[in-house]
Amino acid sequence: MFAAYLKRGVKAGVVAGLVFGLLMALVANPLVAFTDELGHGDAHAAGDEHATEEHHEASSGAAHDSAVSTTVTNGVSIVSGVLWGVLLGGAVFGAAYYFLEPAIPGTGGTKSYLLAVAGFITVSGAPWLVLPPQPPGVEQSLPTETRILLYGGMMVAGALVCSLGGAVYGRLRDTHGRTTATIAAMLPLGLLAIPAVLSPVNAVESSLPSELAVGLTGMIVFGQALLWLLLAGTHARLRRRSVDTGPADIAPSATDGTLTAD
Repeated sequence: MFAAYLKRGVKAGVVAGLVFGLLMALVANPLVAFTDELGHGDAHAAGDEHATEEHHEASSGAAHDSAVSTTVTNGVSIVSGVLWGVLLGGAVFGAAYYFLEPAIPGTGGTKSYLLAVAGFITVSGAPWLVLPPQPPGVEQSLPTETRILLYGGMMVAGALVCSLGGAVYGRLRDTHGRTTATIAAMLPLGLLAIPAVLSPVNAVESSLPSELAVGLTGMIVFGQALLWLLLAGTHARLRRRSVDTGPADIAPSATDGTLTAD
């Protein structure tokens, strides 16, 4: 049974990761390249004529290399996206879903989407309260080691808050109804404000125009949200398809004793 859950999670990860990688290659990478060219343009406008001449000579002699570099970069982005999707799909929608399925509120595909919300909060949403996503080239005041510790700590906090919300929902659903239980389950999210306020401030400096910086940051947020949405949608569809294959493919689940598709 565990192998079936893991296989389904990995399949969802491949689909979501491929779309995510294509988004990075076709949209994010050109934006980053434009940002880099803008930075060079600002340097040239500052009056460094010697550097400008060298830049033009290098550019005219390396057009082919630049095209190859762009292709390689896009290829790496796609492969990285697939690997990231497989990691999240296998770990969250495979292993975690196998053990947590009985505790996840809802039925059918609802469980997949709720798990995706919890995953997004844990992996991205909670850490971003302390360390918001930044465009390339931004200088940050906190050292890398500190940022890693803060990011990991907020991931743990996000997972705990999501678990607490699920426990609150399960406790209140039968006695107070689903609406009240849902509202109460969302309240623990406010606890994330405590570590966010107590964490050190990570001041940043960027030479990018504010509009471009906001656009790049928005692309990062959109990409991660899209990844989790595709993971949930694909996982829910694969699960529904496996259930619809017929009784021959149905076996008792090790987690809740119910009939679940392999």
